[in-house]
Amino acid sequence: MLIGVPKEIKADERRVAIVPSGVAAFRKHNHRVMVEKGAGLGSGISDEAYAAAGAEIVAEPKDIWARAEMIVKVKEPIGDELEWMWAGQIIYTYLHLASNEALTRKMLEKEVIGVAYETVQLPDASLPLLAPMSEVAGRLAAQIGAHCLEASSRGMGILLGGVSGVKPANVTILGAGVAGTNACHLCVSMGAHVTVLDINPSRLRYLYDIMASRVTTVMSNTANLADEVACADLVIGAVLIPGARTPRLISDDLVSQMRPGSAFVDIAIDQGGCSDTSRPTTHHDPTYVVHDVVHYCVSNMPGAVPRTSTYALTNVTLGYGLAIAKQGIAAAIEADPAVKKGVNTYKGKLTCKAVADAFGMQHNEI
Repeated sequence: MLIGVPKEIKADERRVAIVPSGVAAFRKHNHRVMVEKGAGLGSGISDEAYAAAGAEIVAEPKDIWARAEMIVKVKEPIGDELEWMWAGQIIYTYLHLASNEALTRKMLEKEVIGVAYETVQLPDASLPLLAPMSEVAGRLAAQIGAHCLEASSRGMGILLGGVSGVKPANVTILGAGVAGTNACHLCVSMGAHVTVLDINPSRLRYLYDIMASRVTTVMSNTANLADEVACADLVIGAVLIPGARTPRLISDDLVSQMRPGSAFVDIAIDQGGCSDTSRPTTHHDPTYVVHDVVHYCVSNMPGAVPRTSTYALTNVTLGYGLAIAKQGIAAAIEADPAVKKGVNTYKGKLTCKAVADAFGMQHNEI
């Protein structure tokens, strides 16, 4: 199979979908790999490193899209990429279609095969291709939240962990999944008082145990969520429903009840965000203020640390990419239920029920 790796063109996105060792792995199995010139520079990877691993370095992205049977990316197609897709081409990347009806309809119109990292799912319901970026985003959320509370960021001017004689900040984390757990770890290690809400008592019990009782766990319901959000200095939204749009748990009215100068970091913004006041931002202009609350809603948070994120991502995506290239998409779907769950669009048909439900569209079993 001919694999294409274009340079990411989303604002401030410096990750790349394949590292040189990945190219070498594809070449070992007799696949060809094209990498756009400069695609890896944001992650500290040179064109020479790719060429040494066996990649063909291509100057024009349009040439990659025209020739490659499988496009391997980090973020969803945008701009000219939408017109360069062709029927039967495999697009293997983060798609987040449930928050983007226009992209969904374009992929159906172009009859491409969209394999979304975020919906590849194992029998135990874990999401192996989302987990590493959730780890990164969760840890970043703690760092970024601390910065948002600084006066220079229009925050209330408090230190997350406090100091002797001064209380630490109150942090409320919505969701005890991979992102929420990693945010919790870092916030606790920084000395904050942390409360985590989730609808799954087993996750809360697990988190309480591994944190050696240094975190408060609360069952998530409307009343508890309102109480914890209103008294928080920092709220981190880490809610996820695989493949579906994130529920809006925080109303505009609840945001207005938060303390002036408090902060909200919405990790869930890729799937639409978990607050009425959430809207996507970029690394270049990451924050805005609503009701005196500093909002950080960057839709590609791991792009802030591209080298770490690139290697963490490609560690998990490569195996599935090799399987698709070796077997072909139809055989890969037959062989692995996880790949089957990853297929969101297939030659003009919408095959992810959560996306279909989000837009009232027809769902087709793959």
